Amino acid sequence: MEELVEVRRLPALPERPKDAHKGQFGHVLIVAGSPGMTGAGCMAAVAAQKAGAGLVTLALPESLNPIAEMKLTSAMSWPLPQPGAPVLGTEAAELVIGAEQRFDAVAVGPGVGRADETQQAVRMLVGRLERPVVVDADGLGALVGGAGALGSARGPRVLTPHPGEMARLLETTPAEVQSAREDAAVRFARKHNVLMALKGAGTVVTDGRRIYVNPSGNPGMATGGAGDVLTGLVAGLIGQGMELFDALQLGVFVHGLAGDLAARRVGMISMRAEDVLDCAADAFRLVAEAGADALPEQALELLG
Repeated sequence: MEELVEVRRLPALPERPKDAHKGQFGHVLIVAGSPGMTGAGCMAAVAAQKAGAGLVTLALPESLNPIAEMKLTSAMSWPLPQPGAPVLGTEAAELVIGAEQRFDAVAVGPGVGRADETQQAVRMLVGRLERPVVVDADGLGALVGGAGALGSARGPRVLTPHPGEMARLLETTPAEVQSAREDAAVRFARKHNVLMALKGAGTVVTDGRRIYVNPSGNPGMATGGAGDVLTGLVAGLIGQGMELFDALQLGVFVHGLAGDLAARRVGMISMRAEDVLDCAADAFRLVAEAGADALPEQALELLG
């Protein structure tokens, strides 16, 4: 395998000039939602705000939009046309593609479900959007057996699979993925020209040239919705104009650090994704206190 550059230090946080306004910090679009999983998109939207995005819009099937209107306050919602059932369809995908110039980064997948037309719609978005796209959750499922959408993608793509999702993408087993995590992530990133965050203990971040193994996080984060929080954090950082690898690395570290703070607050057993989300602001504060170009361990030491 071609030699990799090991990244050890954290990237700098996006700057916040004194005369800043919300338009300087990006507009993030989260494409999400299906019956029973509306909360996934809502958490991703709030996480993008916690990461500093100036504006966030959650796009979801129109009959689910009232739920988002009730759950979200400062994030906006966009009701999309649905193909009968309240799921993402190809008409909605065409609308998103036509409006992408309004946005600086897009996240696709939280809670979208696995309906056939939804899978087709996700592949359309992954293939045709020119903006950076973070793909997670059921969005990754649409790429199983259809990863050709990555090869024809018109813009950069960031994938954040857990070992089970990675195994499906590679048509292997989770055990095989776990036995060679770095190799699996790097090979997929190189083959498909994407950035990867292979989640789990020691999340592997790579673009095929650089690699970072994350030290933050704990087993309490093995809970539904934690990945949706990561999706929003990463999309929020990308929307502010961060270099993609830097945004993914920082998002992964802050996500794990928020989980460590949550473990201190509520314990690992009772931890929910909402607890991780609630601790994201304090995690960013600790990264800021550690300073630019800090080692991850320096920020972790601030936990006390």
